[in-house]
Amino acid sequence: MPSQSQRKKRSNFRRFFFRGLAILLPSILTIWILMAAYGFVQQKIAQPINTGVRESILWVSPWPTVLAERVEDHKKVIRADNQRLAAWEAAGGESNPLWAKRDARRAVLEQWWNKNSVLLDLIGLMIAVVAIYIVGAFLGSLIGRKLVSRGEGVLKKVPLIGQVYPSVKQVTDFLVGSDDKPIRFSRVVAVEYPRKGLWSIGLVTGDTMRTIAENTGGDCITVFVPSSPTPFTGYVVTVPRSDTIVLPVTIEEALRFTVSGGVIVPATQQVGRKVAVDEVAVDGIADKAVTSGPDEPPAS
Repeated sequence: MPSQSQRKKRSNFRRFFFRGLAILLPSILTIWILMAAYGFVQQKIAQPINTGVRESILWVSPWPTVLAERVEDHKKVIRADNQRLAAWEAAGGESNPLWAKRDARRAVLEQWWNKNSVLLDLIGLMIAVVAIYIVGAFLGSLIGRKLVSRGEGVLKKVPLIGQVYPSVKQVTDFLVGSDDKPIRFSRVVAVEYPRKGLWSIGLVTGDTMRTIAENTGGDCITVFVPSSPTPFTGYVVTVPRSDTIVLPVTIEEALRFTVSGGVIVPATQQVGRKVAVDEVAVDGIADKAVTSGPDEPPAS
């Protein structure tokens, strides 16, 4: 049987280990995600662009220049490489001297590029950023929006892609959607969902459908109830405005509360703190906001 001191050491080890893990893991995961994202962009986007830049240099400019002796030496390299030899023969072999010269220039250019790759590899990223900006500006126009709408309509009719694309688009709209995207949240509310007596955190997306409003005879709103731990999935419910409680928290605080399973509570909403009531207008409605502070001792 382990002694009490041994059990205490084991307990302290587990406690300190998990405490250190909780402190370090978010930073490590953040760095890993950023590095993985950079590697993906660099490999899948920047490198193909850089390859196109090098090929463009070979086709539209005489640089880099190579001597005839260098071309002859490079032909020996081509003959020793089956893949290059097949490409050379397909292009005409000795009857096409320009191909061997261009391949020799390509080798010189790639050698120079690799020596300066730290800076030159950024060219692909810069071109990608500029291209994305231009595409975004064009698609934001009237013609661009029509093209996007028609293109999405075609994609939705394609088997398999039509089932995957809408879900992927919802996720991307939720994460990086701009102001003109349909997924926009105006404020945070608490709603009794999925039944009376159970309260869920919801994000108001706007007014409800006209038919629902006409048949209920009341002022209703549409609320998106995110799920945990993936907030971009959830449920859309329509509730009377009077049956909701407007919460004086930001969208980010509400999402952190949902993702953490209710562990990360906004500072102004922590139970056991003193609250001061102020009037705050939220979307045209006067609601109660709270500010937190330390508990005061009872008056003696």
